[in-house]
Amino acid sequence: MNKYLHRTLPLLKDIFFAIITAVFFSAFIYFAYFNLPCKLCDSLFALAAFASLLYAPKRVILFSGFFIGLFWFYWIGYSFKYYGMTPLVEPFIAFGFGLVYTLFFGTLAITNKVYLRALILFALSYVAPFGFNWMKIELLFINSYFGTTKLDLALILVALALPAFFHGKLKYLPFVITGFALSFSHPTLTPPPLKIDLIATHLGQAEKWDPDNLQYVVNLNLSYIDDAITQGYDAVVLPESAFPMFLNESPILLEYLSEKSKQIPIITGALLNENGTHYNVTYHFENGTYTIAKKIVLVPFGEYVPLPKFMQKWVSDTFFGGASDFSVAKEPTDFIIKGIKFRNAICFEATTDELYQNAPHYMIATSNNGWFLPSIEPTLQNLLLKYYSQKYGTLIFHAANRAGTGIVQ
Repeated sequence: MNKYLHRTLPLLKDIFFAIITAVFFSAFIYFAYFNLPCKLCDSLFALAAFASLLYAPKRVILFSGFFIGLFWFYWIGYSFKYYGMTPLVEPFIAFGFGLVYTLFFGTLAITNKVYLRALILFALSYVAPFGFNWMKIELLFINSYFGTTKLDLALILVALALPAFFHGKLKYLPFVITGFALSFSHPTLTPPPLKIDLIATHLGQAEKWDPDNLQYVVNLNLSYIDDAITQGYDAVVLPESAFPMFLNESPILLEYLSEKSKQIPIITGALLNENGTHYNVTYHFENGTYTIAKKIVLVPFGEYVPLPKFMQKWVSDTFFGGASDFSVAKEPTDFIIKGIKFRNAICFEATTDELYQNAPHYMIATSNNGWFLPSIEPTLQNLLLKYYSQKYGTLIFHAANRAGTGIVQ
């Protein structure tokens, strides 16, 4: 019994400290989720998280990666039930993401040298496993007193690593370096001279995509457009796939929306079938005509399978019923709405650098967050949008289904 306790207690201790590290690393998301703003808390917790990853024993690092993966991405598996899978698969998906980030942060455990860990952690800020880039390490500072640039991250990691080389009273002197990473304010972005109605729909996934509900959903969308006209808006934006259909295969509806656009510009998500190739797109109706913007970045495993070609079709057919097969455009699309340019972005791609080519002043982003509720996913998405807005100086108009609608800067 004593031998068992002698072996078990150190393991439990490591798991406990790993959970604490993961809590520090994830706290800013949950503070935002529960609407508990605390810049000081976010600042101190972020510093504590990075310090722990730099100085913790190797086993603690591995467990920390697992729990960070869970705390950030436990919700990923929620969408699989809409592909016909049993809800029992959800914990396995969450466990899988825990393992991915065990390996991700586990690279820190290849060494005990603090300065090497700092270099590795900085390098990890450029890594996106399977093309999924939502583990944005510098995002921890998005609501803190520190900046979110790579330079800010580097300064903080240097400040946390240097005490390992000092002794006595001088040990904590390097923390002064964190002062150079402080950022107390951000430039206020000037909005366009347009009154834009960002529609927040509240449809569950099963309800939204049920063919029997299609007419109801269409009528609901048309009522939003009519309300925007009545209230005197200059443009109306509906969420991603607001029309859950191949809209180009419905000429009567296209004609109706085109006619409505003589009264108000309409931006809405829908699907496009182009010679048998499927696209997740945004339609822009204005002055009786329309243009279409195709995605350039797809959601890993949701809209494409980020695996070698010989595995892609099997995974798509087996786990997604062939639904993970959308195509993309080669470059971003800009809409000109009443003479003002807006970059188009659909859901995940609004949180990628590719969509911010040439640092657009304004972006219209649309999402369908019904896949992942109830969860922190819309909160994490909003924090990422805020990060990219500040990074590129882009004011983002975000219309989402279920959660996330608003102006982000």
